[in-house]
Amino acid sequence: MPTHHPWPPGLPVHAATVVPGRRAALLAALTSLTGGLSACGTPLPAISWLRLPADGADPIDPIEASAQRPGSASPVWQLMAPVSLPGHLHRDALLVPQGAAGLQPLGGARWAEPLRDAVPRLLRTDLSRTLGTPVWTAPLPPGVTPTRQLRVDFGALDVTPDGRGVSLQARWSVADPSGATAPRVADAAFVTNAGGADAQALAVAHRQALQQLARRIAVWLAAGTV
Repeated sequence: MPTHHPWPPGLPVHAATVVPGRRAALLAALTSLTGGLSACGTPLPAISWLRLPADGADPIDPIEASAQRPGSASPVWQLMAPVSLPGHLHRDALLVPQGAAGLQPLGGARWAEPLRDAVPRLLRTDLSRTLGTPVWTAPLPPGVTPTRQLRVDFGALDVTPDGRGVSLQARWSVADPSGATAPRVADAAFVTNAGGADAQALAVAHRQALQQLARRIAVWLAAGTV
């Protein structure tokens, strides 16, 4: 009996001829590739650059310092570096909560100046205005010898779960560089409400939170200068 050949001998198979099983696999691969290309073509959110305003949203009034001992000089304050922030705040995206423990960027909102740079700079400015005296940072100019060294560590500076405020947690200490007195330590935790859930409102709330922290620290420092 003659052998049946699926294709006439000597006749080349056309490149477009695909057996059914391979055809299905090829279609699946093409579908996946098309979907991937479609996803790549999705436009990214427009980037919106944010900053923490230099002057903040609230007026700053100098506090009344405690009475000094007769003959004692006013303290010379130094804000020590670094002012530490949680690692996720080193990113340039404005992060908002997602689920129980997640974070996600708020659209295309980005910090124009890293928070690790902006927070220490603005905190120092707010402390100086509230205390009514310069607050120095290293490198110190000639002739300036600090008599009090302040350290500040942030535990949180995060958007609240409802997306309409900023939760701040911080711990600070003040020490005599000479070691004549023991360091004093304090902390604070509070929420600053935002005017909305948009990126601009949350940026303003971040700035207000820093101002509130500076005032709490300044009041605490002034109360301990007697």
